[in-house]
Amino acid sequence: MIAPLERVFRDQWGRVLAALIGFLGDFDLAEEAAQEAFAIAAERWPRDGFPTNPGAWLVTTARNRAINRIRRDRTLAAKTRLLQAEATTEDAMNATTFPDERLELIFTCCHPALATEAQVALTLRTLGGLSTDEIARAFLVPEPTMAQRLVRAKRKIKAAGIPFRVPPPHLLPDRLVAVLAVVYLIFNQGYGGRGELAAEALLLGRALAELMPDEPEVHGVLAMMLLLDARREARFRGHDLVLLADQDRSLWDAAEIADGRAALDRALALHGRGPYVVQAAIASLHADEPRDWPQIARLYGELSRLTGSPVVELSRAVAIAESESPEAGLAIADRLPGLDDYHYLHATRGELLRRLGRTEEARDAYRRALALVHDDAERRLLQRKLAELDILRSSDGERS
Repeated sequence: MIAPLERVFRDQWGRVLAALIGFLGDFDLAEEAAQEAFAIAAERWPRDGFPTNPGAWLVTTARNRAINRIRRDRTLAAKTRLLQAEATTEDAMNATTFPDERLELIFTCCHPALATEAQVALTLRTLGGLSTDEIARAFLVPEPTMAQRLVRAKRKIKAAGIPFRVPPPHLLPDRLVAVLAVVYLIFNQGYGGRGELAAEALLLGRALAELMPDEPEVHGVLAMMLLLDARREARFRGHDLVLLADQDRSLWDAAEIADGRAALDRALALHGRGPYVVQAAIASLHADEPRDWPQIARLYGELSRLTGSPVVELSRAVAIAESESPEAGLAIADRLPGLDDYHYLHATRGELLRRLGRTEEARDAYRRALALVHDDAERRLLQRKLAELDILRSSDGERS
């Protein structure tokens, strides 16, 4: 259970930082001021009680801290205009103002002057509140490498004078690929256990759909997130991960599935055929019972053609195993390049080898996956799979 104070901090970080960057025009100063405000809140709120509007309190406190710092630092005299701001009273910060500020932050971070990986990493750091270590793991790079990337990205924004704003309509499509990647990565972090990030991504997805109503991929990514998020309550039993086939469908959010399918219908009506629309279509098929595995396999084939991703091919292998045979799925998995350090490859091979009765090979595959996994819930799942194989081997030994 997340403590109330920690939950507020997680929920408010992206909103507070977006407001501060818009006000200060400086990523580093905004982040330092936000951290100070959160530290003050951690000291005062347990003693004095929570404010009625935590977000407004945090922004006001952070603004005052930033202004005090500017007053002390004579080298920042050019920013004295900020001293005129009336930031000493609690702002009436209506929640409807937040999506625009967060969109401005995303579009600033996703300026084409920055490399795509820097765009995504910077937005995850600022809007998503992920640590440098968490982002480094997501990108499979060392933490110092990611830290340097973030520093360079902030410097480039400052040196190039990149404005903090949503770009004019004719420039929106140029930023769209990176923006959608950011939103989906934030959602993935939330889907893996940080629910407030998933909610943040859904808010951003809806705001993007309002901003760009004729872009099918925007509706596609929103549809996919809604359809996946609908299964959130069924994904865990206590602290244990529950695979899709074993989930209690009564826990799925039927209204969210309907909203996701409506967004998918909108994307298809706009003749969407891009990667996010295809992934949303796959997610929609997974909500059916029974699942249409041949159609899921065909859609993964189309997604593989669009992306060239071996990870997508691994998903196609699973669908082929269900629609044809474990041998056919394993044949695809065994020829995938560049995934030796990807634990899902070895977990998938372990399952397919188990189905084929190749128990010792399955054990080796599960052990390899276990050595690579970082998530505790996934680690426990793999340990259960290995324990099941041990029971199976013992039973075989007794029969022989």
